[in-house]
Amino acid sequence: MNKLKPWIQGLCGLLMAVGQTCTWAQDAYPSRPITLINPWAAGSSTDIMARAVADQFFKQMGQSVVVVSRDGGSGVIGMSVLMQAPADGLTLAFTPMTPVTIQPHHLKDLKLSPDTIQPVCGITENILGLSVRSDSPFKTLTDLIAAGKTKSLTYGSPGPNSAPFLAVDDLARNQKLDLVHVPFKGDAASIQELLAGRLDFATSIAASAAPQVKAGTVRLLAVASERRHPGFPEVPTLREMGIDVTQLSFAGLFAPRGTPPQVLAKLDAACALAVKSEPVKEAAQKSNQILAYQSMQQWDKRVHDEFIKQGAAFRAAGGVRQ
Repeated sequence: MNKLKPWIQGLCGLLMAVGQTCTWAQDAYPSRPITLINPWAAGSSTDIMARAVADQFFKQMGQSVVVVSRDGGSGVIGMSVLMQAPADGLTLAFTPMTPVTIQPHHLKDLKLSPDTIQPVCGITENILGLSVRSDSPFKTLTDLIAAGKTKSLTYGSPGPNSAPFLAVDDLARNQKLDLVHVPFKGDAASIQELLAGRLDFATSIAASAAPQVKAGTVRLLAVASERRHPGFPEVPTLREMGIDVTQLSFAGLFAPRGTPPQVLAKLDAACALAVKSEPVKEAAQKSNQILAYQSMQQWDKRVHDEFIKQGAAFRAAGGVRQ
């Protein structure tokens, strides 16, 4: 076998050079530890789920999966790192689709898109919410809207052009509100500023505000998704309140474009098993996240459709790329 190995490797190289797949080489995947990029703040809901999925990948594939945070730019920094990584399946990212579907329409020369990053599988649905301190004079969203029409209100978000920011940006335009946006690196920082009394309200993934909501220090006024958060069934959607604003947010796994089909298939299968596992279900429940597995085909379509939708919305609003 040792004598044949150089010949086999040479044959693999020849086959790959002419665009063919060498099954012998792909069977070894993953041959080394996998790096899983979290493009958002450490300790965020994205980080929690990435680590839960990483543990399941390790159990399934026998190689360690190291989660590293590369936050900044509303997910753009981490996803740009992924885009430039070798397409061998050893560098992945777990993120809401925002940096791939929204940011490219807002930022000049940003090469991120569904055609430069490979969607692998969808894992969670992020329901977005608007929150105030429990002692806020705004007892309902109606109170907040009434105030925003008469004076300037400040709010925090996890970053410019993030899905939570866009939900409030749409709300402000829809209701003609005077709002001042204060961007942060992740949900946790904006919620801390809200608790400190330096913001009138915050917009975030509802799961990020859940610990404070349950502790009674923060009140969730409304959500911007198509359905209510199952953990807070009493909190209405904006559409239920007669406000024509919806902002969807799903999170999943991405790989560099050009990753071999056999590797992608193995990752997709690992995703499906991970979402069904008890540890991932438990992590989702404890962090108030909603599991929503989408196969590679479904996830790829979701990301491409959302990219087109967000581009149309950006142009309709008269947006100018920065």
